[in-house]
Amino acid sequence: MEKAKVKPEINSTLLWEYDLETFNWDKSYKIVIERVIQLGNVQEWKEIRSFYGPEKIIETARWSKQLDKRDKNFAERFLKSDYLDVA
Repeated sequence: MEKAKVKPEINSTLLWEYDLETFNWDKSYKIVIERVIQLGNVQEWKEIRSFYGPEKIIETARWSKQLDKRDKNFAERFLKSDYLDVA
């Protein structure tokens, strides 16, 4: 039996316009990933990496229309670095 994923702990101010009690973290991954890339702290980066995985985050960043080139490049380099493992 597959273990249920625990929702990521993301500051509610990043997703201020959503009701987080009923928020579907799996279906709404694009908005979560984009907001954390743009505004998230190190702990929120760790949360989305754990919940979505680095491949999904990088893939989402690459095709996102909300992120500029700088944010896209940063996300990929940041996830491929060791920073999240030592911070």
